[in-house]
Amino acid sequence: MAQMEDIAPLLHAKQSFWQKYIFSTDHKVIAMQYMFTGIFMALVGGFMSYVFRMQLAYPGESVPGYGIVSALDYNALVTNHGTIMIFWVAMPVLLAGLGNFLIPLMIGCDDMVFPRLNRLSYQIFFLSTVVILVSLVVPGGGFGGAWTAYPPLSSEATYSLTPWGAPLWVIAVALEFVAFLMGGINFVTTVMNSRAPGMKWNKIPIIIWMIVIASILFMVSVGPLVAGAVMLLFDQLLGTSFYNPAGGGDPLLWQHLFWFFGHPEVYVVLLPAMGIVAEIITVFARKKLFAYKIILYTTFATGLLSFVVWAHHQFVAGIDPRMANLFTITTLLISIPIAEMLFVYIATLFGGSIEFKTPMLWALAFIAEFLIGGVTGIHLGSSGTDIYLHDTYFVLAHFHYTFFPIAIIGFFAAITYWFPKMFGKMMNEFWGKVHFWGTIIAFNGIFIPLFILGASGQHRRVYNYDHFPDLASEKFQGLREHATIWLLVLLAFQIPFLINFIVSIRKGRKAERNPWRANTLEWTTASPPPHGNWEELPTVYRGPYEYSSPDREDDFWPQDEPA
Repeated sequence: MAQMEDIAPLLHAKQSFWQKYIFSTDHKVIAMQYMFTGIFMALVGGFMSYVFRMQLAYPGESVPGYGIVSALDYNALVTNHGTIMIFWVAMPVLLAGLGNFLIPLMIGCDDMVFPRLNRLSYQIFFLSTVVILVSLVVPGGGFGGAWTAYPPLSSEATYSLTPWGAPLWVIAVALEFVAFLMGGINFVTTVMNSRAPGMKWNKIPIIIWMIVIASILFMVSVGPLVAGAVMLLFDQLLGTSFYNPAGGGDPLLWQHLFWFFGHPEVYVVLLPAMGIVAEIITVFARKKLFAYKIILYTTFATGLLSFVVWAHHQFVAGIDPRMANLFTITTLLISIPIAEMLFVYIATLFGGSIEFKTPMLWALAFIAEFLIGGVTGIHLGSSGTDIYLHDTYFVLAHFHYTFFPIAIIGFFAAITYWFPKMFGKMMNEFWGKVHFWGTIIAFNGIFIPLFILGASGQHRRVYNYDHFPDLASEKFQGLREHATIWLLVLLAFQIPFLINFIVSIRKGRKAERNPWRANTLEWTTASPPPHGNWEELPTVYRGPYEYSSPDREDDFWPQDEPA
């Protein structure tokens, strides 16, 4: 006891700014670090999309705020836009940011089990962010071998003309993978070992299950790509020939290694977004989740099937047609559990007392937009149609109808829902809805024309269609301009969000402890949560979705409230 009394003043000593916000081990601060870094990188990726879409709409003209876009610039912009939005926006925000913030709060513990490892994971991630940004401004420019980095374009500077950009890109991605491996270990261990008393497996919120399974998917799938990335780096810097046919290598090897990770990676970011939607629709429909166990089992099925679909990206790469048939079947099979989840969400909404607050609008938009992405994915999962649509703008439109709901709509749904808990303030509902409608309408205005362009044969890696008279018709160019104008509208509507976000943090209406009348544990502590989250850690008595119970006067029943 005497020893504890001696060190108590040290434990509760006032922390400096650097100790509290930069080198903190508090999971909530680390979550904010991931989220703010992700938001900054989203601005970088958004600016890149503006530049290359202006080049496509008005080829050869100077882009305001950038200048003339060369072919090398275009390749670098497209490559790094994809890389940044996937690895430096979707993953840090949805997996690392939300995972860090929500896991301890939703399972009823005071912090992650490895707080220093948690801090180290963000520090390595921040280093990877610096490296990827530096890779854009080195001599020769940024890496332009596409975000898939297919050799030989990625393995030899003579092809990509980026002697520094290419290896720095590989190093940045590898560092990011190391960071998320550390984070995944922390997430899984914390959920396994630090749940509140009474929180059995069937009382864990769906979003926590989703984050845990996503972390496991990442850790299992990333190993082959890390090995492949080391070999690619050797090819770039040491002149080896792992992927160079002239030296006995095989460029298809990289494709297999990349997509063995790349397709599970889709579900690494999809599952947290699906979990976000589950949490929101139950709260704003005031209904119990329709089929908790079905969602859980289909999540496991999705994770397992994600490892046997990768070669549908290689239908035109010369793989055995018999293998193409096999991967067509597995690709169609994986659509079943995802469709089942969406049906469960729709069933949850049916008959509910729905309140159209801003988080609910984003959750409903996710279901609608992701459904379009899923249906168009059926076309690309079939080898017969994929041969004609591969590498066209149809693929790009499909990809954005899956990834935009995941990364962007999922983020906006999460931030508007948990904002009161994160910052202790309420966001403005009016400006939240202005931002919602402007974003959703503009998004569809951008990508619906790209389905038409893709089905008409427009290849997605052409920077100036004036070089291809068959694709440079007035009709096609009009669609490219149409998509670009809507992109400008989309970017403009992010300004109300940023203003609303900043102003609400500083001057927003003070949030109650539980403004949404939700059941899960994070709403039982103060807003924002203090260090250690609770004065006394909670005990769990029921599942997370006990809404509108006939045995209770209130239409919600917090997990920590005894019967």
